[in-house]
Amino acid sequence: MKITGLITEYNPFHNGHLYHLKKAKELTGADAVIVIMSGNYVQRGAPAVMPKHLRAKAALEAGVPIVIELPVCYSTGSAEYFASGAISILEKLGCIDAICFGSECGDYKMLEQAALVLANEPEPFRSHLQDQLRAGISFPKARQNALKEYLKDDSVNAILEQPNNILGIEYIKALYTRHSSMKAYTMKRMISDYHDTELKDTCSSASAIRRLLWQDGSTFLPEGKGISDEFMPSKVLTKLEGQMPPACVRLLKEAYQIRYPIYSNDFSLLLKYKLLTATRKSLTEYMDVTDELANRIMNHVNDFITYEQFCTLLKTRDMTYTRISRALLHILLDIRKEDMQLYKEEEGCRYARILGFRKEETDILKYLKEHSSIPLITKLTQTQELSNSARQMLQNDIFASNLYESVITNKFQSRFIHEYQHSLVIV
Repeated sequence: MKITGLITEYNPFHNGHLYHLKKAKELTGADAVIVIMSGNYVQRGAPAVMPKHLRAKAALEAGVPIVIELPVCYSTGSAEYFASGAISILEKLGCIDAICFGSECGDYKMLEQAALVLANEPEPFRSHLQDQLRAGISFPKARQNALKEYLKDDSVNAILEQPNNILGIEYIKALYTRHSSMKAYTMKRMISDYHDTELKDTCSSASAIRRLLWQDGSTFLPEGKGISDEFMPSKVLTKLEGQMPPACVRLLKEAYQIRYPIYSNDFSLLLKYKLLTATRKSLTEYMDVTDELANRIMNHVNDFITYEQFCTLLKTRDMTYTRISRALLHILLDIRKEDMQLYKEEEGCRYARILGFRKEETDILKYLKEHSSIPLITKLTQTQELSNSARQMLQNDIFASNLYESVITNKFQSRFIHEYQHSLVIV
């Protein structure tokens, strides 16, 4: 059986993802695909707009055979960590022949060229990079300039300014550094740009869809106020018909203002509490928190109003909003540098947690079990085969998921569902 892996967030699932699913199978000649999907938190340093089990069900309803969760320490990481975590799972499954990812440029050779330079870091490149950093230029921009200078190619600027191109480069780099036999393919993203905030005819970006869902506000309306006709589910979600498969629209209508939408600001008080208990020294123990950022946090903590407002307040020329948001999320979720170093030494994720599968695809699940070098977890009680570090990674996932569920409970006045109580999604 020839299987292709897709690395996704599905935040939420839409027609572009459906195109990716179908095209990937066609492009790679695969018999089947499996999906690695971010859990309740995503790579831009924010909570997913809806919980992972709902997003997994939407993907399965749309035809995805199997959804495997990317642990939160990777799903909220930089492009390098995000890619390395996902690639490590796919490789250890032992039967994945290829990966296929979307990119803004759609030019695999160009992405590969950049990836190999970044992986090998030849001396001229390192020298250009150090010159840029000494000049006070931020690392992402310095790397971009150094790569352009080394390759003598001005088009590098455009490539490294696009998020999916950057992720694609990191996927290729991860495959190269791990000496993986998996082959990589890319396809050009359909129509909508990643950052588009307005709906298109039939293929809008996830950003545009999240913006539409945001219209009900980032906090639930006060009791007794009611919801205006303009923002009733029938009005808001009708606009998504044609933007995603009908089954996905149905699921979203059923769960709207019951299980989602969730936004960064819904975590404001939780984050404020965590920052009030921190010190400059303790802050630097978390991933992506530098001494400079720790100082800025402590100097401005009394100015904290909301999660998003605080990210904007802390932003500088050298620190982007996304980088700061990701660092604050790591503080909130207790994702530490020493833990990530340990995971790196153990060559990534040491288990694959299955969120759900389609009943007619049980043969793929069986095939994975036969070839995988790491445990496949379908129940959280299945931890006997896990190493101590793998248990720690899983426990961090459980904590992060319960925190997300607590926000749902508070926002929508619903019953709390512990992570252990969530069933495997089967459609």
